[in-house]
Amino acid sequence: MENNENITEEQIENSECEETVNAEEAENNSAESESELSEEEKLKAELDAMKDRYMRTVAEYDNFKKRTSKEKEELYSTAVCDTIAEILPILDNLKRAVNASEDADSQNLADGVKMIEKQFGEVFTALGIDEIEAVGNEFDPNLHNAVMHIEDDNFGENAIAEEFMKGYSYKGKVIRHSMVKVAN
Repeated sequence: MENNENITEEQIENSECEETVNAEEAENNSAESESELSEEEKLKAELDAMKDRYMRTVAEYDNFKKRTSKEKEELYSTAVCDTIAEILPILDNLKRAVNASEDADSQNLADGVKMIEKQFGEVFTALGIDEIEAVGNEFDPNLHNAVMHIEDDNFGENAIAEEFMKGYSYKGKVIRHSMVKVAN
């Protein structure tokens, strides 16, 4: 029976050791699971912070787009108003010239039209609009639109002989090409 008692005591000691080991493993596992949970929670918190930062950036960009769109509309509106304000006095003089032509001789009409032409030149200069030089210059398809061609020894090769409609440019960009007759 001593063997049975020894075995039993050994079994008891082994089972006690196993319980101790199991308890330690359980503590280690719970500590590991706690560290895993805390790391998982940290990652989750970091993800939430990044989501928040992303949403704020998207909202800022959306506000920027709306603000710049509104500024562009206002800028365009201001430019149109300023341009029309510059042209309105010319329209007034044109109306005066038409009224004068009905009341008086043709000299008053000619004077009124000359005033209008002068005002257009002043407004275009103020707006930075330049006339495209044509007659006597060499034909440039970037600036001129050739509608006729003649043979004339008085002009050089590919020279502009006559201008039918004046061309204009703004800061190097062509608004309207000059309509011209090209010689040779």
